[in-house]
Amino acid sequence: MLSEELLAFIAARRVAHLATADAEGRPHVVPVCFAYADGCLFIAVDQKPKRTSRLKRLRNIAENPPVALVFDRYEEDWSRLAWVMVRGTASVIEGGPEHQRALAALRARYPQYQAMALEARPVIRIQPERVTGWGALSGPTSRAPQPEGSGSPG
Repeated sequence: MLSEELLAFIAARRVAHLATADAEGRPHVVPVCFAYADGCLFIAVDQKPKRTSRLKRLRNIAENPPVALVFDRYEEDWSRLAWVMVRGTASVIEGGPEHQRALAALRARYPQYQAMALEARPVIRIQPERVTGWGALSGPTSRAPQPEGSGSPG
């Protein structure tokens, strides 16, 4: 589902924005670290300080699994603007082989995770279902097709 061009753009990003919604449809967006492996995107619930262990994103996924993950690039030269949005179904993985593979992929991308005890923490798994991209995804002046009639960065 993800082309080489889209995967390269995603791999070059360090942070994405995860959009979830609760059962009533109220949106919640947070910046996240991520990894791509086995055709899915994974997000760790890490040890950075949080107000609660019952994170809103996890509650939202339990209530309403459709999510979006946005990867973007902003530059003052607007010919370089670009974004990719992956829509899919999220689930929370608490352990097992897929959890271990996800943690390995996340630790390979983010050395900070090497020192964190993540094995007992959940991982969010996103199975991509639809991918939309816009802008200069692969080069300084290239323009990607604009699905859904999206003619502007916002």
